[in-house]
Amino acid sequence: MKIAERIDATMADAIRSGQGGVAPAKLSAALNYAVTPGGARIRPTILTSVALACGDDRPALTNAAGVALELIHCASLVHDDLPCFDDADMRRGKPALHKAFSEPLAVLAGDSLIVMGFQILARAAGDMPQRTLGLIDILGTRTGMPFGICAGQGWESEATIDLSAYHQAKTGALFIAATQMGAVAAGQEPGSWEELGARIGEAFQVADDLRDALCDEVTLGKPAGQDDLHGRPNAVAVYGVQGAIQRFDNILGGAISSIPACPGEAALAQMVRAYADRLVPADARRPRVAGE
Repeated sequence: MKIAERIDATMADAIRSGQGGVAPAKLSAALNYAVTPGGARIRPTILTSVALACGDDRPALTNAAGVALELIHCASLVHDDLPCFDDADMRRGKPALHKAFSEPLAVLAGDSLIVMGFQILARAAGDMPQRTLGLIDILGTRTGMPFGICAGQGWESEATIDLSAYHQAKTGALFIAATQMGAVAAGQEPGSWEELGARIGEAFQVADDLRDALCDEVTLGKPAGQDDLHGRPNAVAVYGVQGAIQRFDNILGGAISSIPACPGEAALAQMVRAYADRLVPADARRPRVAGE
């Protein structure tokens, strides 16, 4: 089964589990709305790719870990779009969840997805409780305070922002979780996989800054120009377009060099390169003509 099929099947099972019994119909529908369509599913894909590179001897645990991570990511998008944060009307080419269902249901849907993420890991423990405890600990660390995506969002309320800490928490945290959880799901130690996740997260942030500056709302499936609108620090403002592209390429090279020795090292490097090619807008790499 392909990675995307593994993720989609496990995600569908997780959402169904949250819709069972006598439950509020609108909130049940909001759960599915929040995770569909799935976008690139890049974080669970990286997680599964790392697990495969390390042997993937417990695929069901890998699947649960990947979907748990994606549920946390989807919850963060639901909350990010709320009026108290980004106040975004669109996400993945359709109305943001709070626009489609209401703000209270968006808050509840995001909360429910977070809980579901940890629940799916607990239910997948089976005969590997120690691995599962490790997965839960990593996911919790990269979700909450002081190193997770909650901290990343929190930096935006500070008068002075530590840019490195801000980017690592807001964007890098779940990529670090992806590489470390993939290793743990396959029975490997997570420590040596942190650098790869951090570098992928940094590259993703630069690419996201480029897309925000260069792409339109139709292409992005969400509002464009948000960095300028909200006065956020971003790579394009600091380095310019071509400088940001060069920085992206440098970070990517470091990411591939940091892949720990493992049976699937070459395949993992190829996957990282393939995803990177999709991240940077094609027009950004087109040579500029004078007067454009």
